[in-house]
Amino acid sequence: MITNIGLGITGSFCTHEKIIKSIEELVSKGYNILPIISNSVKIYDTRFGKSKDFIEKIEELTKNKVIDNIVTAEPVGPKNLIDILVIAPCTGNTLSKLANAISDGPITMVAKSLMRNFKPIVIGLSTNDALGLNLHNIATLINCKNVFFVPFGQDDFKNKPKSLISKWELIEETIIQADKGLQIQPLLI
Repeated sequence: MITNIGLGITGSFCTHEKIIKSIEELVSKGYNILPIISNSVKIYDTRFGKSKDFIEKIEELTKNKVIDNIVTAEPVGPKNLIDILVIAPCTGNTLSKLANAISDGPITMVAKSLMRNFKPIVIGLSTNDALGLNLHNIATLINCKNVFFVPFGQDDFKNKPKSLISKWELIEETIIQADKGLQIQPLLI
C-alpha cells in the first residue's frame, strides 16, 4: 500500500498551480508527500511566480522540506523513504534524461534508485515536444518495467501541435494502479 510519495516537480512552470492542487488533494487523503525539485524549479523566477514562494508553499502543504540537490536525494532510495515516485510535471528535458539513464539532478537520482529497487515511477507529462523529438523517449519509458504514465492528451493542438499534457486529476488513480503493477487505461485521452 502506497503511503509515502516522492513528488518530483520539474520546470514546466505553467502547470505548477495545478500541481499545488494535486498536492492538496493527496495530502487531504492522508498521503505523505516528500517533495523533490529540479534545479530549474530551485533557481528560476518566472512570469508564473518566484521560486522561493513556490518552494515555501510546497513545504507548507507537505510539511516536508524539499529535496533540491543530489546529495540530499541520494539517500531516498537506500533508506526506503518513499513507496513511489511521481514526476509531475515531467518536462521533455527530464523525460529524455530518464529514457537515457542520466541522473544529474535530484529527481533523476531518486528515479534511478527506484528503478534499481523495482519500485514504481509515475510520469505526468507536460512538454511541448512530446510528439516531436521526445516521442521516442515516451515509447522507451512506456516499455520500461515499473514506469507508468498519468493519462495524457494534446492540450492545444492548433497552436502547439506536438505538445502533450497529463490529466492531473488522474494522478491518484494512476498511483493506485501503479501500486498494482498496472498502467491506468485509457492512456491517451
